[in-house]
Amino acid sequence: MNTAAVDPEAVNPEAVQPVAVITGASSGIGAATALKLADAGYRVVLTARRTEKLAEVADRIAKDGGQADTHQLDVTDRSAVEAFGAALGRCDVLVANAGGAIGGDSVAASSPDDWLAMYEVNVLGTLHITQVLLPKLIASGAGTIVLMSSTAGLTSYEGGGGYVAAKHGTHAIAETLRLELWDQPVRVIEIAPGMVKTDEFALNRFRGDADKAASVYAGVKEPLTAQDVADAVAWSVTRPAHFNVDLMVIRPRAQAAQHKVFRETT
Repeated sequence: MNTAAVDPEAVNPEAVQPVAVITGASSGIGAATALKLADAGYRVVLTARRTEKLAEVADRIAKDGGQADTHQLDVTDRSAVEAFGAALGRCDVLVANAGGAIGGDSVAASSPDDWLAMYEVNVLGTLHITQVLLPKLIASGAGTIVLMSSTAGLTSYEGGGGYVAAKHGTHAIAETLRLELWDQPVRVIEIAPGMVKTDEFALNRFRGDADKAASVYAGVKEPLTAQDVADAVAWSVTRPAHFNVDLMVIRPRAQAAQHKVFRETT
């Protein structure tokens, strides 16, 4: 999937360089998206909780000739998000990528604390960063909001109750926001990946249990990668301002549906 370099004057005639804010940019999809958007001509603002990882991503962007700023940020902390927004000069693109899953228990056996943690980052975290940066996105004259949801936000599955509920919340924000911004110069794009193999997602979900994390992808020859999802984000963002991608569902070829995955056997 090719992405076109952005023309700053097409985004905003007064802009020297358009700015893209990416949450959860320290690894995985967020880091890959930051690299893609920097390559497309954006000055990227990388946010996450882990400053060392952010610095590593920023260094990679700088080595490729791009421009990146880093800010330590927990999107579940409203006051921190507001302080970040107040210090940010402009914002043309927001990629609300911070999120995650915890556990794989049934609804009957799952922890309410895990459900709350997932809701706070996937739903309230998305809400905080979107509300705070929305005035700047409108002021840009051609703003874009990308919400990273999941196929879990469209289809339920056993063992995923808390994550499914949270990502349904992300999906609801995208659909509602698009209706409410119908007369504003802001696009709302939702990217809903299926099976994506990254270094940390499944490992974090199963609290560091490498065997459980590996079992998610067992026998799947080519799950999606963070770079695949970043490609989809960058392609969507770099379309002309009148072109909106309401919802892009992406899965590996081996995954026909949430429960129908081709796994090779040895």
